[in-house]
Amino acid sequence: MARPGKTPRSLIDLPVRDRETGDVTVVVETPKASRNKYKYDPECRALRLAAVLGEGLAFPHDFGFIPSTLGEDGDPLDVLLFLDHGVPPTTVATARLIGVLEVRQRDHGEKTWKRNDRFFAVATHAHAHQHLKTLADLRPHMLDEIESFFVHYAGLNGKQLEVLARKGPRRADKLLKAGARLFERRR
Repeated sequence: MARPGKTPRSLIDLPVRDRETGDVTVVVETPKASRNKYKYDPECRALRLAAVLGEGLAFPHDFGFIPSTLGEDGDPLDVLLFLDHGVPPTTVATARLIGVLEVRQRDHGEKTWKRNDRFFAVATHAHAHQHLKTLADLRPHMLDEIESFFVHYAGLNGKQLEVLARKGPRRADKLLKAGARLFERRR
């Protein structure tokens, strides 16, 4: 985590949680409904265009990362942010975790799988989604549709993705803490 009193070097180094509220910090890379996938590059402190999705495929919600964390894939932990309207890339928001899709992925032809979980969070300022406390609160089939999006998106990028489990906020928080510890160890 970013040290109190120290200025973060980049968006990657922002604190995991808001010190006052304890809410999770989220950096949006790709806005809701975008066909472009952006990825933050801490070296140049800008977004890079990582991929363009095919016709008919777009991000279902704002998508980004939780700073000061690291996943098994070597990137910050991924998060899907529920907010009333999409926000511009590099927007920093606070949010409440409602769950996690535990997933593993690998490049096509590879034998080794890596975890690349997808966290779900409701933005602090989201009015339409405040009722969501856990993944079970999503409307019927919504989680199936989101899973399908991630599987198809991975496939278009030469990867195979497999959903292992759907878990609630407690498991998400545990995995978040593990990601923050991994970030600190690799600094």
